[in-house]
Amino acid sequence: MATPAVAEGVSAAAITALRAVLRRAHQAAERSGRRPEAVRVVAVGKTKPVSLIRQLYDAGHRCFGENYVQEIVEKAPQLPSDIEWHYIGHLQSNKAKSLLASVPNLDMVQSVDNEKIANYLDKAVAGLGRKPLKVLVQVNTSGEESKSGINPSNCVELAKHVKHSCPNLIFSGLMTIGMRDYSSKPENFQALSKCREEVSKALDLPQEQFELSMGMSGDFEQAIEMGSTNVRIGSIIFGPREYPNRKQA
Repeated sequence: MATPAVAEGVSAAAITALRAVLRRAHQAAERSGRRPEAVRVVAVGKTKPVSLIRQLYDAGHRCFGENYVQEIVEKAPQLPSDIEWHYIGHLQSNKAKSLLASVPNLDMVQSVDNEKIANYLDKAVAGLGRKPLKVLVQVNTSGEESKSGINPSNCVELAKHVKHSCPNLIFSGLMTIGMRDYSSKPENFQALSKCREEVSKALDLPQEQFELSMGMSGDFEQAIEMGSTNVRIGSIIFGPREYPNRKQA
C-alpha cells in the first residue's frame, strides 16, 4: 500500500497531467476553428483507485469513464453524484440492467455496436424509469477482428435502429477505437467522419449535432483537429494501468 506521501505525489502528478491534457485539447480545438468547450475530455480511470478519481474531481473535473462494468458499478456509488460517467468498454447484454441500475448518473454509453445491446439498454432504461440515455454507435474503422464495433458499411442501419426503434435512447453520434497499439492513423479518423456524413444524411440531422468520440492518449490532438468532440484519456493522466487481477467484466 502506498504511503500518504507517495499517494499525495501520485495525486499531484495526475492533477498536473489532467490540466496539461485540457490545455492541449483546448489548443487543438482552437486550431480546428472550434471553441475549446466544444471538446470533452473523458478521464478514464481503468484499474485506478476511487481516491485518485476523487482528487481529480476535487480539482474541478467532472467527466470520467470506465471500461469495465465491475469497476464502474463499484466506483460510482463512492463518488459524487454530479460526475458524468461514460461507459466506453464492450458491454454484454446481460450487464446492461445492472450498469444502469448501479450508476444513475451514467451520462453516456459509447460502445453500442449491435441492435441487441441497443434493445437491452432501451428496455433497461424504460424498466428503471430513468431519463433517456445518450449512446454512441461504435464503428470498427481499423478492420481488426480483435476490436469491437460495427462495420462502417452497417453504421447507418444501426444508427437508424437506435434513432427510430429505441425511444429511451438518444442517438448522439459515433465512436471508434484506434489500431492495435491504441493509436489511430488519419484514415481511421477520416473513416469515422465519412460515417458521420452518411448517417447525417440518412437521418436528416445536421452534422453539428453529432458527437465524434475518437482519440486517446497517443493521438487525441490529431483526433480533435480532425473533428473529434470527445477524447478518452487514461494513461497520460493516471499513469500506467495496474492489473493485479484480470478477472473483469
